[in-house]
Amino acid sequence: MQSLWMLLACAMFAMMGAFVKVAADLGATLPEIVLFRGIPSVLLLFFWARSTRRTIRPSSWRLHVWRNISGIASMWLGFFALSHLALPTAISLNYTAPLFIAGWLLFFGGAQRDPVRVLAVLAGFLGVLGILRPSVEHDQWLAALMGLGAGGLAAIAMMQIRQLGQIGEPEWRTVLLFSIGVCISGVVGIGAQGWRTSDPLALLALTGLGLAGLVGQLTMTRAFGLGSTLLTAALQYTTIIFAALIGILFWGDRPAPLAWAGMALIIGSGLLSVWRTHMESRTLRGSSRPPAGAPQTKEVNPS
Repeated sequence: MQSLWMLLACAMFAMMGAFVKVAADLGATLPEIVLFRGIPSVLLLFFWARSTRRTIRPSSWRLHVWRNISGIASMWLGFFALSHLALPTAISLNYTAPLFIAGWLLFFGGAQRDPVRVLAVLAGFLGVLGILRPSVEHDQWLAALMGLGAGGLAAIAMMQIRQLGQIGEPEWRTVLLFSIGVCISGVVGIGAQGWRTSDPLALLALTGLGLAGLVGQLTMTRAFGLGSTLLTAALQYTTIIFAALIGILFWGDRPAPLAWAGMALIIGSGLLSVWRTHMESRTLRGSSRPPAGAPQTKEVNPS
């Protein structure tokens, strides 16, 4: 069941990307797209929190502020890339966050001698080149750089989310405060350039991307709470496969063989990085076990 929840989440995120492209093609502006991404999550989580008498006040404003800055900036850059690039190309670039995390650990995190991370970083870098060279036209390089920037900022956001989890911040509050920040950024953008969308189909696409993003977020959270974190993190890369299928079916995208190879390398490097992090976490947990005869405590699933 855990695998099915994660596969559904990946399909929803791929659909969200498709709705972003449709909305942009129909004239929706980037601030409008960002606003509609946040609205459903804010409405659902806020009223759920109020009805269940949960407090919205965070444990650490500072961590939430930094998480929101990196995450919101990543969303804006990622949506810009989705609006201007082929769907599988943009999604692949957005999913380079584990590559950036592996690179950070390799050069700044004391993992300089780790050959697994060296291989992951090199493979991911070659994968990015493989996607960019045949898939990006001369007038699309800015969008491609935005997509890579989205991956880098998403890596920073992931590390902030990890810190929030370590201090006991519940996932729903992190998502709610992030979604509120997303909506505020969208409103500011709309205030600067005005509301421009009037096409009913564009409004329908905007609604679709918000709902798809919400369902994807909820099902992904459900998947991570059910079982193996390694399996769930590995399955998230099926979003690239779903995006490629949607691009072929609805836009007639036919990635070049080199682009397919690049996607495979990005997926492979991400899986390798996820596996390495999982193994290191197991080693650390094993080394911190109490000695024989010491009192044992039962680990409780926080979900």
